[in-house]
Amino acid sequence: MIGKFAAALAVAGLLGIGVSAAQQQPYVVAESAVAAGEYLTSIGACNDCHTDGWDEQGTAVPREDRLMGSGFGWHGPWGTSYAKNLRLTAAELSEPEWLEIFERGIGLPPMPWVNLHAMSARDAAAIYAFLRDLGPRGEPAPLPLPPGVRPTPPYFTLVLPAS
Repeated sequence: MIGKFAAALAVAGLLGIGVSAAQQQPYVVAESAVAAGEYLTSIGACNDCHTDGWDEQGTAVPREDRLMGSGFGWHGPWGTSYAKNLRLTAAELSEPEWLEIFERGIGLPPMPWVNLHAMSARDAAAIYAFLRDLGPRGEPAPLPLPPGVRPTPPYFTLVLPAS
């Protein structure tokens, strides 16, 4: 009986399955952290805002042209926000600084900060590895505009329900 239990624990360890779900967050398993990060940015919809042309072309956008931010604005009661050039951001930060943003970062809509806070550190590090592999490229996105300042096109106006 002890032999079967020990074997089950060994298999669980090899599969990355923790003894207690509370002890370990789920994470993506891939051939490398870079591959996991590329997958996560794709299924996590990062490209939807941070890659110009993604909505029209999808995966036809060349890998080297992805995640360089956008000049398309998101306008609402908070002002106007723009999707950052994640490649430049990752190039400027250490991995611990990147993980801190995922854990505690806050920012303007429509960035899904709640989703990032729920992501495992291992997955956040994989996204960082992917962005570092892509390397810095492109220009910084425009700075956010305060409430009451009308952005120049293109922009999308978000109307939030009254509370």
